[in-house]
Amino acid sequence: MLVKFTKESEFHIFINLKNRVINKKIDHIVYVVSDLNQAINEFEQKFGVRPIFGGYHQTFGTKNALINLNDNIYLELLATDDSNPEITAPRWMGVDFLTKNQITRWALKSDSLETDAASLKKYNPEMGEIRNGSRNSADGSLLQWELSMPLKSPEVEVVPFLLDWSKTEKHPSELMPNMDCELLELYATHPKPDTFISVFKSLGFTFDIKPSKKIAIKAVIKCPNGIVEI
Repeated sequence: MLVKFTKESEFHIFINLKNRVINKKIDHIVYVVSDLNQAINEFEQKFGVRPIFGGYHQTFGTKNALINLNDNIYLELLATDDSNPEITAPRWMGVDFLTKNQITRWALKSDSLETDAASLKKYNPEMGEIRNGSRNSADGSLLQWELSMPLKSPEVEVVPFLLDWSKTEKHPSELMPNMDCELLELYATHPKPDTFISVFKSLGFTFDIKPSKKIAIKAVIKCPNGIVEI
């Protein structure tokens, strides 16, 4: 994976297709946990910075805490919201199939959501449903977005979902202080990496998938405590 920081300090993944350079911007990484308060404490010890409680996804039955990775990227710690009885299992992002705390999903920003969603649907007919989402931030302001819906299963999905934040004034990372954290690398492992070539190509980006018996998504992050892989 070729990583480059532009003058605008935007984090991109690059691919050269027929002498044409295309870029996509990483939006955020979803790290699902069984207990949000416990995970906040554990990440504070691991990273040297305390995740900030984000809010509740009332229509999806989850809650989150966030770490600002700068460059309009953030790490989301996601857990089920057991105080919301209206949303039952299975819920999005693989939260109800969790076998251990880990990254289960990741997202790219999209300024052509319908086109990108069609690419997802071609790869997997269950993907590509476009929905609106919202949650109240910690300061009470409303965050709104449009996205290609992440599936409820499997536990880990290597293919990203897409997000359009044009309905909200500020990206969630802009509502957080600088936490001196930076995403250095994002990659996946899978028994059949070649399975994903076509969907990655149609979305217009490349992603490093290493052959392995385990299906996983890994992130290497520079933080106040040093370089950490999760």
